[in-house]
Amino acid sequence: MFELLEFIKKPARPFGESTTYPNTSSAISRYAGSPRRANTWRWTTLVLALAGLTVAGCTSDSETMRMRWYEARKAQPPKGDKIYVCHAFSCLLTTPVRFSPKEIKMLSGPFRGVANAQEERRAISKAVQIFEHNVGRKIGTSSDLGGFEKVGGGDPTQMDCIDEATNTTSLLVFLQEHGVLKYHTVAEPVARGFFLDGRYPHATAVVIDTRSKQRWSIDSWPNANAEPPVIMTLKDWFAER
Repeated sequence: MFELLEFIKKPARPFGESTTYPNTSSAISRYAGSPRRANTWRWTTLVLALAGLTVAGCTSDSETMRMRWYEARKAQPPKGDKIYVCHAFSCLLTTPVRFSPKEIKMLSGPFRGVANAQEERRAISKAVQIFEHNVGRKIGTSSDLGGFEKVGGGDPTQMDCIDEATNTTSLLVFLQEHGVLKYHTVAEPVARGFFLDGRYPHATAVVIDTRSKQRWSIDSWPNANAEPPVIMTLKDWFAER
């Protein structure tokens, strides 16, 4: 980036002199031969570079926040064909679950033919149900109750909202990394309530509509294993008591 700024500062060569720019074709070099065109090219290059850094920064921030969520709970993000599933409350246990190509195809099935963000959120709901059914069969969480908050936890067959928010986020990241999500990106989980406001602490997974930038809660905790998650705008989710 500093090299680019130094390049921008350099005066344009007089028209007709040979001008060479890094990583550009000879046609671009010839175009940049006139002082006016050279300055235009330099500023265009700077603007494009800064725009790229801005987009990368947004993506990096989201990934950083998700990693902080995982690290704070000693959990792990998905990797390759594995999703590390939290259970027994607050990620007390983390069990790796491998998904075969056939199972990945099943997870991505609901997204075929999706044409807009609303349809994609419906597909996300179905994918969460398929995911929980698959995971429940493999690690013994099929009997997970909806809205269950057992003080102390420790039951490997049950999940609290921290487990659910983490697992749903991991599924969404998994789908994103496999190129399934087209109309949403995955944000970090968020939490609400802290007793003093009269609400029990609760957490949810979040996706962002790429077009409207609206944030949506994908809350898989209120309902039992393999039942549809509750999906609503994050604003409405925060307002719930």
